Amino acid sequence: MTHSTTPGTDEPRDYDPAGYDVPSVYEGVDGAEDAEDDDEALRREAGEQESSRASRHWWDRNADDYQDEHGEFLGDDRFTWCPEGVDEADVRLLGDPAALKGADVLEIGSGAAQCSRWLAARGARPVALDISYRQLQHSRRIDLGRGLEPVAVVQADAAVLPFADGSFDHACSAYGAVPFSADTGRLMREVHRVLRPGGRWVFSVTHPIRWAFPDEPGVEGLTATSSYFDRTPYVEQDENGVATYVEHHRTLGDRVRELVAAGFALVDLVEPEWPEELEQEWGGWSPLRGEHIPGTAIFVAVRNG
Repeated sequence: MTHSTTPGTDEPRDYDPAGYDVPSVYEGVDGAEDAEDDDEALRREAGEQESSRASRHWWDRNADDYQDEHGEFLGDDRFTWCPEGVDEADVRLLGDPAALKGADVLEIGSGAAQCSRWLAARGARPVALDISYRQLQHSRRIDLGRGLEPVAVVQADAAVLPFADGSFDHACSAYGAVPFSADTGRLMREVHRVLRPGGRWVFSVTHPIRWAFPDEPGVEGLTATSSYFDRTPYVEQDENGVATYVEHHRTLGDRVRELVAAGFALVDLVEPEWPEELEQEWGGWSPLRGEHIPGTAIFVAVRNG
């Protein structure tokens, strides 16, 4: 596993905390920034290795733009579950915030570890895991810029967690890792393995019904054009047929069966309604679509003994 250090050393990568001038991991690679412009989008099969490789490279390449575009909404230490703005401080899906003090919590697909920072402020001991080294660099940037003790970060694939059995009290994921994993049954088993009995596993994903509709915020996104039951992955690939982005679809029933088979009990399934006061669009999420179809599904599960 790789921590937030320069590969092959024990020293953190150099940063400019004042200007956040973090060198790009793709700096100097010819055509890296323009490669996605020519990618072909299609539905085809994509296995574990191909999906994992594509996710790592895509998020390394796009982390800067993602944080620039969504950083204000996410905040530095806000724990929001979805574009609808559902905050853990309000819904308490991980339980009473006071009970998080001293708890070991694993955030999966953490990005810049905003949720982990919120957990740390409540006395928890979070570990932020992401497949993207670049996203974890942004976590360190935020911590150094605010003069905080850095959040513990680990670079790894969520389907192969580098932790001992029973290492954590809870696990969470806000739109991270789950949709990008080719074998989410295995991912669920891995989360179950690293949790202690009674631990909560809460994760949010794009609501599965959205896969039947075009990913557009306007009226064109209100007409179903695909089968909800088609589990063929969505793939973007380069001119050589190499996947550059992969996302996987599972129905609601699929998700429930994966959790139960892994040894979890599903205690809640939250489908947030779009808040009347929220006018911001986020990709295919918009007030128009939110008024008609759900955009997010949040699964709340507990590890059986």
